[in-house]
Order: sequence, then structure tokens, then C-alpha cells
Amino acid sequence: MYTTLHRNPPFRAEHLGSLLRTEKLLDTRHAWEAGKAKESDLKEIEDKDVKDIVALQQEIGFHAMTDGEYRRHMFWGSFWPGLEGMTEIETPDPDLFRMYIPDIAAFTEEGYKPGETVLCTGKIKHKGSTYTDQFDYLKSLVPEDQVKNLKLTLAAPNWYHLRYKQGKAYPKDVYASDDEYFADIAKAYQDELKILYDHGLRNVQFDDPNLAYFCSEAMIAGWEKDDLNIYTTDELLAKYIALYNDCIAHIPPDMHVGVHLCRGNFVNSRHFSEGGYDRIATLLFQKLNMHTYYLEYDTPRAGGFEPLQNLPKHKNVILGVVTSKFPKMEDEEEMVRRVKEAAGWMAKGTGESEKEALGRCGVSPQCGFASHSSGNAVKRPDMIEKLKLVRRIADRIWPGEP
Repeated sequence: MYTTLHRNPPFRAEHLGSLLRTEKLLDTRHAWEAGKAKESDLKEIEDKDVKDIVALQQEIGFHAMTDGEYRRHMFWGSFWPGLEGMTEIETPDPDLFRMYIPDIAAFTEEGYKPGETVLCTGKIKHKGSTYTDQFDYLKSLVPEDQVKNLKLTLAAPNWYHLRYKQGKAYPKDVYASDDEYFADIAKAYQDELKILYDHGLRNVQFDDPNLAYFCSEAMIAGWEKDDLNIYTTDELLAKYIALYNDCIAHIPPDMHVGVHLCRGNFVNSRHFSEGGYDRIATLLFQKLNMHTYYLEYDTPRAGGFEPLQNLPKHKNVILGVVTSKFPKMEDEEEMVRRVKEAAGWMAKGTGESEKEALGRCGVSPQCGFASHSSGNAVKRPDMIEKLKLVRRIADRIWPGEP
């Protein structure tokens, strides 16, 4: 496990991966989707915009740079096309979904269909990476010694399970149980991570709204009323943690893995779920084999810092105290104070000093700026100022560190 932030991921100043697209990129993508532009036209503007956003990150002083997720429509990046046995359903039956799952509820209330709907229709097997082209172009834009710092965001392995009603995620004649289904999902992620490692990737961030849903009283209330469910929420959370641990079981020692617990960042900056980490802190921090947790702490809906007492000494936390949802700038002094408050709670749990606990911290926006490619209520100049603020906070607390 990584015990220092000084030279390897994660860094003192981080962002969560997705960055606002240019209007030209959005217009070109929409034209391509409508059959009015060539794929080569889209790739040309993607390449230019990725190059420009990397230059911006370098200028501001970020080291865990991403391509802004500019080649994706949504944050999860469409892992499923690289898998046999997964099929996209264009017009899903509403009866397929647990309607109380926060993102399903939010999409439905806003008049959208529930995101990308992909179901298992046969035995799952990895057949090729959908991420290598994205990463290969990104690494071509930086010096060789910086490639290890580049960050790629990956879809959560539980994404195509929680949202569907019990028994709907896969056919019973394909998998007899969730455990069998999860075993093949884990093997697919193991294969994906090996391929990406061979391409030079050393810094992985899983984006997972689902884990945060287990903090939501509304979701838990809906779950308990659902007679189809065969697990308690605690039992299912434990299964998801075991799934993650299997996915990363074979990563090499120099591959850094982290998980971002997202509460949603939909159109107009709507969030999906609320609730502090208290309910899941012990399992999340002590049983999940991640090096780093990227946590949302921009509003009271995430609760207080007290659950960080459960974070072991060998794990890091990136504190998302700056919001990516709204343009109003946070007070720099207040953000410095909040980061130190969080370190105080970490120290209380481990017996280390606050300074030692700060050694395992970094700061970031609480979420990406464009989890959905269309973005949210923040405009590009606002995003740049927010990123600069993150860098300034980090420089105040950890002067001279990346």
C-alpha cells in the first residue's frame, strides 16, 4: 500500500477526472451521433481538445492529469463493449429497475430514460479494452517520466447490478447466483487492468455512485420495502466490497487504485443521494482494499468528518471540499481549516499526530465538472478558477508538494 503522497499518486491537488467540454466538441459529437458528421471529424476535435486540456492542467499544476473524459458521453466510459455477454437495451422496460435507486429516481423525475441500460445476456468474458486508445493518446502528450502519474477513471464493477431488480441483471440459465456473475465480472476487470498496466497505466480511479447510495436513508427505506430483495443492504455492500477486492487482486505493487464515492452531478448540478459516511465507514475503509478514497465533502449532505476515524494508517483520502456544481468560490481560509479538521478526526482514530494524518490527505473538487458530457451549472472560466483554488489550498497546507 502507498503510505506517502510525495512522489506517487495520489497527489496533494487532485481533480476527479471529467472536465467541461468545448461547445465545438459537443456540437461535433451530437452531429456524429445524428449521422451528420464523420467519425474522423469527431476524432480530430477530440484530439485537439484533449491536448488543450492537458496543457491547462499542466499550467495550473496538476500531476494526476486526465483527458477530461472527452471521448465519453458519461463518466462510466462504456466498459461493456469490451465484454462478451453484455447487451445494451435501447428501450428498457421500466419494470426492470429498482425505482428507488437514487440515479434511477433522478433520471425518471427529470424525464430522462435511466441512463445507459446494459444487461448480461450470456457468459461474460473480456474480449478487448475500450480504454487503451484513450490512454495511449493521453500518454503521448506528456514526458515519459510523467506517464505514471496520469489517471484513468473506470466504471464501477457493480454498476450493472444494483440498479436492476433482483434476478434481472442476468439470465438464470447463464448464472445460477450473484456470486457466479460477480466472479466473471472480476475476471474481466483483472484482464482489463493487466492490459492497461502493460500500456503504462499506473493510476486508476473507480467512479462509484452506488457505494454512496448505501449512505442514503431514502434508498435504504425503498430497499427494505422491496420483497424481491434477498440481501440486507449491509450484506449487499459486503458483496460489492468483495467484488472490488477480487477485481484488483492481481494488480502489480506499483499500480495505485482509488475509488470515488459520488453522490451524482447531473444536468443543472442535481445530486442523486444524501447521507453521511457513518453508516458504511467500517466496511468501506477497513475492508475495501483501495489505496485512496476520493470523498465528497462540499455540502452538509455528505455528513461530517467523524467517519474518517475508521480510516487505517496505510490509506489515503482526497477531501472534496470544493464544489464542482456551482460557480460560487469557496473561502480559501475556510477550506484549509476544513482539511485540517478532517486530519484531526483521522488522527483521533489512529493515534497519530495531525501532521502525520495530513501526510495521507489531499484536496479536490467533490466530483467531476462534466460527469454527463453536457456539463452542469458551472461554466469553463468557473471550472478553471475552481481548479486553481484547489491548487492554492494544497500549496497552503503542503508547500512545495505536488
